[in-house]
Amino acid sequence: MKDRALQLAAAAPQGQRRNILREYVQAHILYSLQSVRAFEQIAFVGGTALRFLYGLHRYSEDLDFSLERGDGYSFDRLLDRVESDLVKAGFDVTVHPHKGEPIHSAFIRLPGLLYDAGLSPHRTEKLSVKIEIDTNPPEGATTLTTLINRHFLLALLHYDLPSLMAGKLHALLSRPYTKGRDIYDLLWYLTRPDHIEPNIPLLRNALSQTGWNGPQVTAENWREIIANKIGGLDFTRIANDVSPFLERPEDRALLTRDIVLSALQQG
Repeated sequence: MKDRALQLAAAAPQGQRRNILREYVQAHILYSLQSVRAFEQIAFVGGTALRFLYGLHRYSEDLDFSLERGDGYSFDRLLDRVESDLVKAGFDVTVHPHKGEPIHSAFIRLPGLLYDAGLSPHRTEKLSVKIEIDTNPPEGATTLTTLINRHFLLALLHYDLPSLMAGKLHALLSRPYTKGRDIYDLLWYLTRPDHIEPNIPLLRNALSQTGWNGPQVTAENWREIIANKIGGLDFTRIANDVSPFLERPEDRALLTRDIVLSALQQG
């Protein structure tokens, strides 16, 4: 409900209120998708999945999914339910879809919410959440269903951690520019006590889809390939890029070349 979202934002630290507000809307969208049994067809992936399911200490802007079963899938039907439920909850909503191939995407925009939360002096400024569904995902992912209670009770089909990690490494190797969130998430994976390794077949298939012309990635060389990719990055820019989304602002100090390369070498 909109009132609940505003209460959560008001109770949050000043620097986190926009993130808290967006995260509530994200959870509401997931609940709407669940209500039309979307998770029989799509799997939750990406940074928001890491945060909701595995406790990543970084807020995220988008909701990313992979189409696992096309029978009965309708992007328009999903968006209609999301919009209807948000309106019933008291939000003003506009939906802006783009059905490209293979990515179906839409911006869910909520005008006035930032103003109502005291986060903007402009009534028309919008809080946005982008939904993306990859309708032709690379093969090789492992999925599972996890029950969580995050503002709503949610049973989410999602990629497992090795498959999510493969997606992150693919983003690092294929983006024309490196995002700060990619480096932060990489460090999170590398320092987990359970020593997660990426799903290499999935990573290879993803790289093949996007025209990778580097060496074939293996379990033995992926760390070296990633180190070569990130060694020349501007880590001040990296830290500045991700800082607004850090749940723990002190984590910014960990985003240095030496720390990230050391974590890669420790595997």
